[in-house]
Amino acid sequence: MAVTIRELDPDEFVLVDRLWEQYRGQQTDRAIDRVLGAFVYGTLAGTTRARRHPDGLEVDGVFVSEAYRGLGLARQLVQAMIDLVGHEPVWLHSTIPLIGFYGTFGFTPVEERALPKTIRERLAFCFGEMVGCGVCPMRREPPS
Repeated sequence: MAVTIRELDPDEFVLVDRLWEQYRGQQTDRAIDRVLGAFVYGTLAGTTRARRHPDGLEVDGVFVSEAYRGLGLARQLVQAMIDLVGHEPVWLHSTIPLIGFYGTFGFTPVEERALPKTIRERLAFCFGEMVGCGVCPMRREPPS
């Protein structure tokens, strides 16, 4: 299978937004996002994003289209993003079932109050109970 993982140019974010229609209506922001795409035979099959907040860097948007699941693309995308931005602390919100998956990349669960304010506010709808919303905040420290 011909898989290419690469960073997308902001002019290509329209492809991401189209794919993300299947993923909770997420949208890209050219000013603060870096997006990696997994292309299978030239078709955008999956993504991950690093979003620069005023007080931290958050990885999210790890999504693989249903037609391409089970091929290890999410793992390849997350590893490529860590290779790109992992020289600094990185935050993410994991669903409870994926805590172990993200743990393989060095992410560890943290208390909600440990999140930078602007990243924490993104999930304000959980009213301070992220676990009750099925979400676990996590952090990855850069290698020493």
